[in-house]
Amino acid sequence: MTRTSRVDGRSFDTLRPFALETGLQANPEGSVLVRAGKTTVLVSASVDEGVKDWLRGKGKGWVTAEYAMHPRANPSRQRREGWNGPVSGRTQEIQRLVGRALRAAVRPEKLGERTITIDCDVLDADGGTRTASITGGCVALVDAVRSLMASGRVKTDPVRHMVASVSVGIHGGQPVLDLD
Repeated sequence: MTRTSRVDGRSFDTLRPFALETGLQANPEGSVLVRAGKTTVLVSASVDEGVKDWLRGKGKGWVTAEYAMHPRANPSRQRREGWNGPVSGRTQEIQRLVGRALRAAVRPEKLGERTITIDCDVLDADGGTRTASITGGCVALVDAVRSLMASGRVKTDPVRHMVASVSVGIHGGQPVLDLD
């Protein structure tokens, strides 16, 4: 970054080009491809009947998230996490962040005892993968809820509000929007 703009020419208060494309996958109840500059994340929302034991019998649903980097999301190939041991602390924390953000968007008592899993697969990483996952996750979640309502499995819309995410920070004493 220079004093007035970044390497890519954006001013400090400018977002990268951002686009959402829904309905890419046939099987999940919701799916979206998120493009934020050169970052691309495929997000799907899958509905499973039932909840974990600790929530069973309470009449509430659960929203959770999984996050993974494609091996070639970066310039050099990296091994898939979790295939030869546990996922990294970084990945676990991103999964928790996405899950918490999306749980705040729904009324769990309106979901019934079912789980919606948000899968965030980073295809190309150029900064902002967490924020793209949260924003795309909300769109996929809403599509999954619409599917539940259309099928009659959910009677009342459990979506409390939409959630979107962007990063901000300070660089050289100046506020910066959409960190890269």
